[in-house]
Amino acid sequence: MTSTVADIGLIGLAVMGQNLALNIADHGYTIAVFNRNPDRMRQFIAHCAQHEPSSERVIGFESLADFVKAIKRPRKIVLLVKAGEATDATIDALLPYLERGDIIIDGGNALWTDTIRREKRLSELGFAFIGSGVSGGETGARFGPSLMPSGTLEAWKQLEPIWRDIACKVDPVTGKPIEGAVPGKPVQGGVPCTAYIGTNGAGHYVKMVHNGIEYIDMQLICEAYWLMKNLLGMNAEEMGDVFALWNEAELSSFLIEITADILRQKDPETGAPIVDSILDTAGQKGTGQWTAANALALGIPANAIAEAVFARSLSALKEERVAASQVLQGPPIRLESDRAKWIQAIRDALYCSKICAYAQGFQLMAEAQKEYDWTLDFGSIAQIWRGGCIIRARFLQKITDAYARDPGLKNLMLDDYFRDALHKGQQNWREVVALAARNGIPVPAFGSALAYFDGYRSARLPANLLQAQRDYFGAHTYERVDRPRGQFFHLDWSGDRRQSMT
Repeated sequence: MTSTVADIGLIGLAVMGQNLALNIADHGYTIAVFNRNPDRMRQFIAHCAQHEPSSERVIGFESLADFVKAIKRPRKIVLLVKAGEATDATIDALLPYLERGDIIIDGGNALWTDTIRREKRLSELGFAFIGSGVSGGETGARFGPSLMPSGTLEAWKQLEPIWRDIACKVDPVTGKPIEGAVPGKPVQGGVPCTAYIGTNGAGHYVKMVHNGIEYIDMQLICEAYWLMKNLLGMNAEEMGDVFALWNEAELSSFLIEITADILRQKDPETGAPIVDSILDTAGQKGTGQWTAANALALGIPANAIAEAVFARSLSALKEERVAASQVLQGPPIRLESDRAKWIQAIRDALYCSKICAYAQGFQLMAEAQKEYDWTLDFGSIAQIWRGGCIIRARFLQKITDAYARDPGLKNLMLDDYFRDALHKGQQNWREVVALAARNGIPVPAFGSALAYFDGYRSARLPANLLQAQRDYFGAHTYERVDRPRGQFFHLDWSGDRRQSMT
């Protein structure tokens, strides 16, 4: 007979599942693990026995029934399986063995609408469901991820002690991640990078927006690299030194840090920079597309995030691009001699564009909370992104500070700190975009972020002509500048007779 010994269970022993299970065990919890393929489970348990100091707290099961029975009630079972049908199939397989009040936690990259559906269904059956974003990759899962849980507050209270223990910890004053976690000896102290996000699907939605911001953050860095390479004639090591220097100031972040490391890495086969040996076709798993599509659905101008998705799509057309390069011609590229000037300009363009990208992400979440009846704490969200996740950065403390000053802030660009940074850097930003255009170098992220900034700060836009066009061909009506908002008019364009449609 199976004894009830485990504090929590986990299903799915791919890389993320294995590392999260070890993180949980390192913090003193006994964890039951199960995998659809029992061989993978046995291999994992054997590895733990040989290499992991917390191995006695990781217990493997080949039977799903025995796995469930081994977990203390109310059972907390984490799923780290493929999003979509695989998640639903795993839930269906679990249900016959669960009891009322048990909690299922989906830690995968689920579509938030699926999470809403699952939470409603399981609630009706007497179970609790938590959709939790988990960010940080395999290293984060092992030593401290950023965790974004949503569900009922009662279910969160059951999970909270474990999630707070295993999350990345940041210094309460500086907001920087506390380093030093090793197997069996987790970080002590600090502020955990997790907090209750809200109800039905909010956690997975916030994780999706995190990934959308991740897309644009990476694209902006790539454009900065490409400009230094092609306009300044810099080699990989020189650019690595620049990114390392940037990592010591406002741009300090995980992505800037790893970019410096990547550019300094040599190809073990050729001895040349490894970055020059990597094919220029970017992959994607869909969360950036979800973010862009949802921005369109909600009418939020997240154009820079969308451009980052399109840039990956364009990169995938490798064969077409190679063929087009033999047919379509642009201007000759002219190297700039004043490296110091343009490195600073590119740095300013990167920082200003980054502000706009995050402004779009937070603006999107602000609209989504109206659509899905959530109450999101944007300062808290910025706080839990300070460590563990892919977009962790010094910059996020500034966002936390901005929402502390004004919880109702409409747009990050309106905060004093970010407004001043944009004003200070915008001239260099414009010069970089213009220089790229003159030389035929694509900078879709820099350019779209600049267009967003200029559009948002414009009291008047050419949409008046657009609305006249819509009324002309489709009688869609228009509002007037000399009438109160909400009064609509239509013009009989052929007869020049205006009709009020109030």
